[in-house]
Parts: sequence; structure tokens; C-alpha cells
Amino acid sequence: MSLLAHLARPAAALVGLLLVAGVALAQPQPTDAQRQAAVEVAESLRYGHYADISLDDAWSHQAFERYLSVLDGQRAFLLAEDVDDFRHLEARIDDALFDGDLNDIYALYHRYHERAESRFEWLLERLDEGLNFTYDSDMRLELDRDEAPWAESIEELDELWFKRLKNAALTLAISGQDDDQVETNLRQRYEGQLSRVRQTNEEDIFGLFMAAVTSSIDPHSGYLSPRQGESFDIQMRLSLEGIGAMLQSDGEYVKVASLVPGGPADRAGVLEPADRIIAVGQEEGEMVNVVGMRLDNVVDLIRGPKGSVVRLDVVPAQAVDMTRSRVVEITRDTVNLEDQAAQGKVIEIERDDGMHRIGVIKIPTFYVDFDAWQAGEEDFRSTTRDVAREVERLKEEGVEGIVLDLRNNGGGALQEANSLIGLFIDRGPTVQVRDARGRISLYGDTEAGTLYDGPLGVLVNRLSASASEIFAGAIQDYGRGLVLGTPTFGKGTVQTLNDLSHGQIKLTRAKFYRISGDSTQHRGVEPDIIFPSLIDPELIGESSLDNALDWDTVRSVQYRHYGEPWRHLEAIKDRHRTRAAEHPNFRYLTEQAELNRRLREQTVSVSLNREQRQREVEEQEAEQLALENTRRQALGLDLLEEWIDARDEESDEEPVEQVQVQEAAHILLDYALLDPGYRYAQRN
Repeated sequence: MSLLAHLARPAAALVGLLLVAGVALAQPQPTDAQRQAAVEVAESLRYGHYADISLDDAWSHQAFERYLSVLDGQRAFLLAEDVDDFRHLEARIDDALFDGDLNDIYALYHRYHERAESRFEWLLERLDEGLNFTYDSDMRLELDRDEAPWAESIEELDELWFKRLKNAALTLAISGQDDDQVETNLRQRYEGQLSRVRQTNEEDIFGLFMAAVTSSIDPHSGYLSPRQGESFDIQMRLSLEGIGAMLQSDGEYVKVASLVPGGPADRAGVLEPADRIIAVGQEEGEMVNVVGMRLDNVVDLIRGPKGSVVRLDVVPAQAVDMTRSRVVEITRDTVNLEDQAAQGKVIEIERDDGMHRIGVIKIPTFYVDFDAWQAGEEDFRSTTRDVAREVERLKEEGVEGIVLDLRNNGGGALQEANSLIGLFIDRGPTVQVRDARGRISLYGDTEAGTLYDGPLGVLVNRLSASASEIFAGAIQDYGRGLVLGTPTFGKGTVQTLNDLSHGQIKLTRAKFYRISGDSTQHRGVEPDIIFPSLIDPELIGESSLDNALDWDTVRSVQYRHYGEPWRHLEAIKDRHRTRAAEHPNFRYLTEQAELNRRLREQTVSVSLNREQRQREVEEQEAEQLALENTRRQALGLDLLEEWIDARDEESDEEPVEQVQVQEAAHILLDYALLDPGYRYAQRN
């Protein structure tokens, strides 16, 4: 796959990827094809990866710990003695790869398999005995055990799982289920997990090990089984039938990483980043509990034919307790180019001297109709062409500035980011790409002239990634306009897909650098004026991913400055702060973001005392409800009785995220009026 054609997006599992479990085997063994693929993966990582990798004993230790994390990330199944029995692998995973000797790797999985199977049987036995829980003790359950010591005995794990079972039952009881419903749901959950463990085959085990090997180096490299490769091809053709959501594992839960622009979930408006999915159902029938289910199996449940309905039981990202879920419905569909097309509008701003007009162009992704382009069709669709059309229309309507809205734009075709920059500059470099050998390729705009040379703003958020970051970074470096919003995702690496004798490997082969020499990797692009955000950077973004490559720099290239927006930045910030302090939605964003941070730091364990648990949840949700109702009262909206209703009741006229667009337009108008050198800033 060529670099220019690569659809660069943050690492996540697009709904639709699938590993099919085969016939259950007593103790699966590696196949000859997998042994050979392991050797090829090792060679690919050693000689083809961007980073300077030494697959030695030190790396082997890291890969061993990663494999343990993939198998038992919460340290809830394996014992310390189990880990010690395979401790010799700490210094041998590199040898195992290069020799294709996977026997001990599979043996460690089999030990985990035995422990997991036994544990789910133990849970079902407890259900057979009847729950009979009382919820009046001072007992608490630690929520995150990824750094906890391995249990020394079965009895120690029994105590942990007793707490887990009690917490699961209490969570369902608080949500309003009676004893029979609680038992039925828990039985369904554990029977499903037991069944999936028993159905594991050789391909599943190899995939888990390869995931540990590749993700120990960086989060965007990965192995694709032959079946996964087929699904990836479907994904790249944008004809996947599903809901259009990028999902990630998050402990026992599956969370929404991002939404595909123009996809069914995006259009429905019922999912947001960091939401957790706890159950999946079809249009009719029972919901299937997916807590503890493997990501690919959850994906399989969600994916389905176009026009069918999937039901999701979702815990909102801002919920402080897993009992606060709601069921949403999404009609599955394909993602079409038309759904992702750039669209413009005019925002009118009233000032003392009259009405002003600012154009806003929403760019969901960097797309190009490759088939039409390669066929030589003159009217093929692309981001650059569609934005150019919108710019011309907005100029005719007499706008005094244009804001390009790249929020939630996860990237796309690099060539489109490059050509889009060319609409706003008169030739020049746009991005540097450094390969694994240290060679730097420089991409740029070679066409003379600009389509638009007036005041320009670029609105970004945490989900603006890859090609979006290249565009925003270039506009900022050139001084061509103001970048507004929140720090971007930080996805500054490029992957290519290479065939193996068995499966494929997605390999990080290059890194993006701005023309200033700064990498977009890890840190992303820092806006000139930062807005508060409800997307938690601790949960979403490159810096939240394990083993993300570091930020660094290369030499800058020669380029001219088209303006000096920094000269007016303090005056613009002063005006922005005044408006933000007065606008209910901006105050809400600031205060809610701070509350989310504080609640995340506080919620490290949960009480198994029903009264205490309900009191903690009610106190936390009372704070959230007070913030929401303060916002709504200031806007003249109906007040809510419960915070969980906020999404369903939000007014179309005053959505929280819309204030960012409005404020971006105000900021750009301030900039245009402060810097009269812009031709389009002059009013007739």
C-alpha cells in the first residue's frame, strides 16, 4: 500500500473485524504456517520497523510482560507460581520468534486457559448455590489491578472473585433488577465467557501472542490473520456494513474510541468517545452481556447486514458508576463518500457596528475517490475539490473569514491534506516524512496561487488525528491562520500493510514531521487558543496508548510566514476569556472537564455496601446534575431531574459542542478586525 494512499487513523478495532473461533481443542498446538509466520514477523520488526529495534533479551522481557497483560491484564486468573513456571520465557521470546519455536508460548496460554475455565466454572457453581448476598459490609473492590501482585494461592483469587461476583450482582440490583434477573444475567455472562474460552483455537492463540509482540513496540503495528486481512480490505474500501465506530478494549469493557464521520453511529448521535458498551442485542430478542468478552467477539455481535438494527446497552463516558446505562438503537448501514463530504455554512455574528458573517466548513475526513481518480475521470470527488467549491460559495456570500472544522477528523489520504493546504498558501512545503533508514521526504504544494488568502481558523479536538494534524500544523507554522480547540490526538506515524506467508503485518514504517521540524507524534498540535474539552486525554489519544513512540524533532525546512497571528494573540485571548466566562456552555465545559478529572482520580475502588455505594453515586451525580441544570437554566431550557437524561434532552438549538464553533467564529472575526492587512477582512 502506498504512503499517499494510506488511510492513517488512530489504532482501534473498526466494528466488523472478526476472528472466527474454530473447533475446541484440548491443547492447541502451533501449526507449521504459524511457526513460519512468527519468523517472518521477527524479520519484519527487526529490519522494517521505523524504530531502531533490538529483538534481544531486554526486549524479550518487555514482550513477556506484554503477553501476560494480553492474557490476564487484571491478574485475576493466573497465580504467581504459574508465571514463575514460564519465567524462562523472559529471555527467550526473541529466540522463540526467530526459531519459530512457539511450544512454550502456547503452553503458557494453555495454563491460562485452564485457570480461566476453572474460574468460570467456579462462578457458575456459586450461582447454582444461590447468591444470598448481603450488602452491609465495609468491603471495597479495587477496580484496576494491572499493577497488582500476582495472587499466591487459589484462595486469594477466590476472595477476589467473590468480591467481583458480589459487585456484579450489586451493580445489577441497583439498576433495578430483581434477584431472578440478576442471577439470569450473571449466568448468561459467565456461561458465555466459559463457552468462548473453550472454543479457542490455534489461530486465536497465535493472534494473541502476535498482538503482544507487536504492541510491545508500538500500538499501531499489528498482525492480521488471514481472516482479519479480508475484513481489513473491506474496511479500507469503506463498504463495511456496521455502525461505524472504532472500538478498543478497556480492561473488562469495550469502549468507543471514535466514530467514523458520516457513519450510522455518528448520524444517530447516541454514542460518544469513551462510552462503554456492556451489552449488545439485535432488533428483537435478549441482550447479550459483553462485559469480559473479547473485543473481536463484541465486534462480531455489533456487525450485521445493512438496514438491520442493533441495540447497545451503553454506560456514558462521564458516568461514575456502571449502573448508569441506557439502551440505544442504531440502524446498520454502509459509510458512503457522500456522507463524508465537506459542507459549509455561514454564521452571523452581531457586534456593535452591525452584523458580520463568518464561513465554517466541516471536513469529516480526508477522502478521495481513488477508483475515479485512477480511471482518469475529471470530476472525481475529493476533500480538496469539495472544500474549494465551498470556499468559492462562501466568498460569494461575502464572509469575512473562514473556519475549517476538523474536529473528530481522524485523518485519511495524505495527498488530500497536502493539496488542501495548497488552497491557502502560494506554493511551499507541507510535511516531512522520515522513514526507518532516516531518509526524509518532503511533500509540498507546487501549484502557484491561492484560492483564499483571507482570515483563516482551524478548529481541532482530541479526535483530530494524522492528516488533520499535518494540516493544522502547517497552517500554524506558516502563520497562515489560528489553530483553535484542544490538543490533537498525536498520531504522527505511518503504517504499511505487508503480506506474510500466513496473514499480514501492519508495520509502522515512517513518521510525520511539521515543516518546523516538530513531530506530530504523541504531543499532537497545540492550539493557539485552547478550549475546554469533555474528551479525557487520559482515555483517548496517542499518549493514552501503551508503548507509543516518542515525540522528537528533525531539522526545519525553509518556508515563509504569511502572517504573524501571534502579534495579536494576547488581545484575542482577552476577548475570548471575557466571552467564555459569560457563556453558559463554555462555563459548563470548563467546570465539567475539571469535575471529570477529579472523579476519575477518586474512583479507584467501589464500595460493596449498598447504602454507601448509592450514596457515593448520588453525591457524584448530584454535582453533574447541578452543572447541567445551571447551564440549562442560563439558556432558558427545561431543567432535568436526572443527569443521565442530559443526552436525550439536549436541545438541538444549544448543543454544548456548538459553542466551540460559535466561539471560533468570534475569535476569527476579532483576528480579522485586528489585522486589517487581510483583503477579506475589509468590510464594504
